[in-house]
Amino acid sequence: MKRVLLVVLAVVLSGCPSAYQRTYDREMATLEQQQRQVDAQQSAEYAEASRYAAVIYFATGSAAIDTDGLRQIGWFADKMKPYPQANFLVQGFADSTGSEEKNQQLSLERAQAVAQALAAQGIAPSRMNVQGFGTASAAAANTTAQGRRDNRRVEVTVR
Repeated sequence: MKRVLLVVLAVVLSGCPSAYQRTYDREMATLEQQQRQVDAQQSAEYAEASRYAAVIYFATGSAAIDTDGLRQIGWFADKMKPYPQANFLVQGFADSTGSEEKNQQLSLERAQAVAQALAAQGIAPSRMNVQGFGTASAAAANTTAQGRRDNRRVEVTVR
């Protein structure tokens, strides 16, 4: 009798998932669903935040941010407040005035100045990737004053 009971018990236990396993499976399904919802929300927030960008222009040979640049930075920082998880590219550029070495350094100094201004507006430096590109990726031809002005810039975008 004891042997029959053990055989029946072994058959029942091997063919049916335990209550523990069913509970585990339910919890895992719930957690996976919650993660999908979080991922979808973050994706939607990224899409919304990435609609905004800022471009700050500079005087020849300068990394000083003027009044218009500060206004642009303030506007951008305000737009980013609802998106505390957003990260940013802060990319500096220069026109063709001066040597390439000087322009490389100046473009980085411009990007760093904008990053510092954004940090003063409450955006954590850890959320920013700061780069200087010198004369690479010109926005306009350097043959006119307006073209050179367009190239002396820092672009801030959501990454």
